[in-house]
Amino acid sequence: MKKHVLIILLIILNSTAMAYGDDPGLPGNDPDVPLDGGISLLLAAGAVYGIKKIRQLKP
Repeated sequence: MKKHVLIILLIILNSTAMAYGDDPGLPGNDPDVPLDGGISLLLAAGAVYGIKKIRQLKP
């Protein structure tokens, strides 16, 4: 089970790293703020925590 969780987390981390690719952005002085990376990691951590709690409920 730990191996599967590790593989899933590595895939998620790799996909978020690819999302931070060099983007030319819009003209002007407004900085681009990527919001997807942190939200993806929080969702993944929540899913892993939920699976852990569900497994603890089963006898």
